[in-house]
Amino acid sequence: MEKSLNWREFIITRLIKASGYSAILFVALIFFFLVREGLPTLGEVELKSLTGTRWYPIEDYFGILPLITGSLIITIGAGLIAVPFGIGTAVYISEIAPRWVREILKPLVELLGGLPSVVLGFLGILVLSPFLRVFLDLPTGLTALAGSILLGAISVPTVVSVAEDALDSVPRSYREGAWALGATRWQTIWRVTLPAARSGVLTAVMLGVGRSIGETMTVMMVTGNAPVLAVKLGSIFSPVRTMTATIAAEMGEVANGSTHYHVLFFIGMVLFLISLAVNIAASSVVFRARKRAERILS
Repeated sequence: MEKSLNWREFIITRLIKASGYSAILFVALIFFFLVREGLPTLGEVELKSLTGTRWYPIEDYFGILPLITGSLIITIGAGLIAVPFGIGTAVYISEIAPRWVREILKPLVELLGGLPSVVLGFLGILVLSPFLRVFLDLPTGLTALAGSILLGAISVPTVVSVAEDALDSVPRSYREGAWALGATRWQTIWRVTLPAARSGVLTAVMLGVGRSIGETMTVMMVTGNAPVLAVKLGSIFSPVRTMTATIAAEMGEVANGSTHYHVLFFIGMVLFLISLAVNIAASSVVFRARKRAERILS
């Protein structure tokens, strides 16, 4: 009997380790595939053209700067919407809402997180874009602002779910200690609960940002898909195109092995590296926050 339990424990342990290592393997294989298909771009397209401001593959213009700036503007805009709304909602659900309200809101947030992005894209085309065009007196409502608002709405459920779990994990003794010292509810939330849950809240923010960077269908439907360099202050009110939308819109129409084909994979490689950099930065911030919390507790 004891030998049987030992064998089961051995097999389960090895399966868990294999699952963990497989994640690293899959990421490495994906990056290898992107590099294999995208690296020939550097031999086929001049660096000056690749870093140019015009994307028009029919005439061999492969400037990816407009696509990068479009992605950055929409991601930053979505983050400015999702982070305050998401953390505020998480604080309300975890710290303020009555139990019956919490039991309604939490499943509702989870349900919103499961909505297909194409559905929100339809809402953006039919409702949000016409409203923005009339309300802001714009030539078109298909702009970076519409994409930012919808991506923010897509990211909010992710931020709320993870941040609320992080706030729930803070021991109740922390709150009771603050109340015993005379702190108000808001002082306890701001100075005790949120700092104690900092690593989890930062993880929620990074997951929300990651969702924004990788979104395809919504931005392809509501941003106007104009590959123009967005560097002016009013670019948020102009049509833009993101890297993900470019890959999704053009990959099915290019010849296998062509220059255009390799450039699209090169864009995917750049997008992968940006996402990797964001995740590494987030991991380092979370690690430092946890170390700081451990030092305070010790």
